[in-house]
Amino acid sequence: MTQIDQLRRYGLFDAKVPRYTSYPPANHFAADAGGLHQRDWIRAVPEGSEVSLYIHIPFCKRLCWFCACRTQGTKTLRPVDIYVNVLLQEMARVAQLLPQDVRIARLHLGGGTPTILSPMTMTRLLAGVFNSFDRAEGFEFSVEIDPTEAAPELLQTLADHGMNRASIGVQDFDPKVQDAIGRAQTYAQTFDCIQILRAAKVHSLNMDLLYGLPHQTAASLVDTLEQVLALQPDRLALYGYAHVPWMSKRQVMIDGTALPSAETRFALTELAQKMLCLDGFTPIGIDHFARPGDSLALAARNGGLRRNFQGYTDDRAEVLIGLGASAISQFPQGYVQNQSATAAYSAAIENGHLAGARGHVLSDADRLTARMIEQLMCRFAIDTEALSAEFPDQSATVAQAVSALVTAFPDACNSDGTGVQIADGFAPLVRVLAGHLDRYRAGQMAHSSAI
Repeated sequence: MTQIDQLRRYGLFDAKVPRYTSYPPANHFAADAGGLHQRDWIRAVPEGSEVSLYIHIPFCKRLCWFCACRTQGTKTLRPVDIYVNVLLQEMARVAQLLPQDVRIARLHLGGGTPTILSPMTMTRLLAGVFNSFDRAEGFEFSVEIDPTEAAPELLQTLADHGMNRASIGVQDFDPKVQDAIGRAQTYAQTFDCIQILRAAKVHSLNMDLLYGLPHQTAASLVDTLEQVLALQPDRLALYGYAHVPWMSKRQVMIDGTALPSAETRFALTELAQKMLCLDGFTPIGIDHFARPGDSLALAARNGGLRRNFQGYTDDRAEVLIGLGASAISQFPQGYVQNQSATAAYSAAIENGHLAGARGHVLSDADRLTARMIEQLMCRFAIDTEALSAEFPDQSATVAQAVSALVTAFPDACNSDGTGVQIADGFAPLVRVLAGHLDRYRAGQMAHSSAI
């Protein structure tokens, strides 16, 4: 039996599983479950600790059809400016609740299109951030950048305020693919954007690509990768396009018959990984790549790789505070997601409240499963000794989970008494294996393809 046949036998090409950027996944958050605790959880952040901050800017001038993020279109900047006013109120309220000497180690602006803000509005937003929160030593400030909406003045403003990492969306440079996903972005626009960033001394650049897009072929992906590699990014993320029109209505604009099959998606990932590794990149988890000296590659080598709502990270903070409509906060006690609709979010903040609307309170069983899944996703292994030390009352549960994995996937898993490792050639199954540990899988709504 070939490797492809074995992967097929274990369900790689048929399974619909979460990406496991959280456990449980966000579709299992319940109304008020986290929102009721939001204020208390913020107050419970340890004094003098470091936290990460995520700010969501949901606005776009053009809505790309492939995107499943919480976004909304706007033709003018007036609603954006009004939204920033509300953000400033929210961050001030959160800062008042935090104990003394809590500092931010990471700041990430995501969206949407954060670079839709004018330089003046961005300056006002960042002044609010840095007036409300002190920065930790080694502070990292990253921004998602759309090269088609990134004025040189704005990029310079971001650099002047300490942006030291830029995440640049590309997806695919092929015009036919772009036309099929409602996007228009040239290589020249991307090149010019990167030149401005490097001139502003923003030297850490990440680029995001998608595979599994309509009309995407091996040849077109190779062309895109060659152009991307010529831009010399420090990190690359190669995400599988998730076609979930029942969740993201704009995806009905995409012709489902033009999407590559699961087997073709797998071939595209294999091709991309070979190209990137030949260029010197280190593969990180299921969909990231980094230069060997990059902090993400170092974290992967020394066991410090983590997984959160932004994917793979070397962020060690135990608390992630999300600000803005639909933003998710992560605490040791659980998750809280803000109101998704901008109007509902704004009303909550302007009425003197926090905006938490959904969430999940973690049980001890949740924490154990979350750690096992994170180990699988980051290391392609489960360390039973480490888990038993961290969860001494659940050692039997750990042993049962590992035994069940080995029984269900005998060829894909190796067990040596200290844990279980995914066997060579079976790493693509990692989300399927994680799904086997997921106590919430039964009856849940469909997710994206496992590959």
